[in-house]
Amino acid sequence: MFNQQDYNQIGTKGIDIHVIHKQIDHFITGFPFIRLVRPAIAGDGLLKFDDEQQQFYLKYFENVLPALKVIKFVPASGAASRMFKHLFEFREQYSPGETGMSLFLKDQRFNSVFYFVNHIEEIAFYNDLSALVTNLGSTMDQLIEKKDFGTIIDLVLSENGLNYANLPKALLKFHQYNEGARAAAEEHLVEAAAYTRDHGGVARIHFTISPEHHEKFVELFEKVKNIYETRFDVKFEISFSIQKPSTDTIAVDETNEPVRNPDGSLLFRPGGHGALLENLNEIDADLIFIKNIDNIVPDRLKPTTFQYKKLIGGYLLFIKETISEFLFKLKERKPRKEELHEMAEFAKEKLFQDLPADFDTYPLNEQAAFLFALLNRPIRVCGMVKNEGEPGGGPFWVMGDDKKLSLQIVESSQIDMKDQTQKMIVDLSTHFNPVDLVCSTKDFEGQPFDLKEFVDENTGFISLKSSGGKTLKAQELPGLWNGAMAKWITIFAEVPIITFNPVKTVNDLLRNEHLAH
Repeated sequence: MFNQQDYNQIGTKGIDIHVIHKQIDHFITGFPFIRLVRPAIAGDGLLKFDDEQQQFYLKYFENVLPALKVIKFVPASGAASRMFKHLFEFREQYSPGETGMSLFLKDQRFNSVFYFVNHIEEIAFYNDLSALVTNLGSTMDQLIEKKDFGTIIDLVLSENGLNYANLPKALLKFHQYNEGARAAAEEHLVEAAAYTRDHGGVARIHFTISPEHHEKFVELFEKVKNIYETRFDVKFEISFSIQKPSTDTIAVDETNEPVRNPDGSLLFRPGGHGALLENLNEIDADLIFIKNIDNIVPDRLKPTTFQYKKLIGGYLLFIKETISEFLFKLKERKPRKEELHEMAEFAKEKLFQDLPADFDTYPLNEQAAFLFALLNRPIRVCGMVKNEGEPGGGPFWVMGDDKKLSLQIVESSQIDMKDQTQKMIVDLSTHFNPVDLVCSTKDFEGQPFDLKEFVDENTGFISLKSSGGKTLKAQELPGLWNGAMAKWITIFAEVPIITFNPVKTVNDLLRNEHLAH
C-alpha cells in the first residue's frame, strides 16, 4: 500500500505507521454507535445547585483560586468562512437590477441577507466597513440606496475589504462598545481576568491557532493587552499552540485506498477538534477552563457567565480535595473496611461511578486497588444547558464495551437514530452540551496525567468529502469533549441558557445578546 516516499512523508509528520494502519482499519470497519442507556437528567446524572450550594462553592473557589495556576483554553483555529455561507450564496446569484432585487427581497427572515443589510449599522464591524466604503468615494447609505449589495458583501468577505471570510472567528469584531469594537479573542481576555487571576495578579489564557494567523494574533494582543491589563489591574500571560501535524488523518477513496495529491504524495486531513487533546496535554495548570471561541457576550451579560464558571470550578476543586485525601490513604496504608465503604459510596453518589454489584464481597486489598484506579483519573465538570432545540451533543448514561455505565457527552453522529429505542432516549433528553468545561489534569500528587491514556479510540467519526471532483472519506479523531475524555471522571451540572450564545452565522451578531444596548 505504501512506498518509501510515503514512509518518509508519514515519518516527517511524526505519525507512527501503526496509527495509519489503524485509521485504515477504521475506514474499513467503521466506528460502532454509542449505546445510550438513558439521558442524564436532573437527579440522575446531572446536578442542579440550589442557592445555598452556589454560595458555598463560589466562596470555596474564591478562597482557593489565588494559590492555584489556572488557565483558560480556547480552541481558536477555526476559519470564519462558514459564518458567511448565506452571503456567499447570495453573492454568487446576485446581479444588479430587478433580478438581484427580487433575490434580495425573497427571504426577509432573521438569517437572511435582507436582514443583514437592513441592520448593518448595528453590527460591531460597521465602522470598519464604512471606512472602506469612504475610501472608495462612497457611503454605506449610497450603496444601499443604489441597491449595490454586491459591493457591500465583497467588502466584508474579500481580501480587498475586511477579509473576514479568510480570518478565524477569534479575530472578527463581535461587540461594539463606546470605546470601540472588540474582537472575539479580546472578550476571552476579559473573561480570563475574571476567573483565572492568581495571587500575583496573573491571568492565563491559551489559544490554539492556525500557523498562518499567528502574526495577526500577536498583532492584536500587542495593541490591546496593555489596555485590558490597566483596566482590570491584571497581568495577562497569553500563549499559543498549533494543531500538530502528527494528529492529521489519512484520507481514502471509496474503496479505502489512500488518496494521493497530484504530486503523488499522500493526502492528509486535520483530525478535528479531538486533535487538540495533544495541545491540552501540554498545558501545565491546576485547573483548566475550556470554552469555544464564539461563545461570548458583551460586558452587560458577563456576570452570569462569571458566576457559573466559578461555580463549576469551585465544585471541581471541592470534589478533587476529597478524591486526593482518599488516594493518599489508599497509597500510604491499608484502609479499613469502613473507609473503603465510604470511598465506594462517594464514588457512586458524588462521582456517578458504576461499581460492580458484588464489590462489597471483594477482598479488601482488591477493593483498595479497584478504588485507586477508579479515582486516580483526570476530572471534568461540564456545564449543561436546557435543550431549546439547538443542535449538538448532550449528556447521557452510556453502556461501554466493558458493560459498565458511564456519563458521556454524545454527539448525534455517534447515535444510531434508526434504532427506535435509541431515538426515544434522545427525545427524552433535557439538556445539551454548550462546551463549558472545567478540568483537572493532574493527579493527587500534582503530577500531570498523560491524557492520551484516557481516550476511547472507538469513538472517531468518518465523513464524506470531495477533492478534485472525487469523493473521499475523511476521519476525525475522538472528539475533545467526547471520546477523547471518555475515561475521565465526568460530572454534569446545569448552567443557565444565557451562558450559551454562540455565533454560527454573521447574523447572530445582530441578536440582542450580542448587541451593546
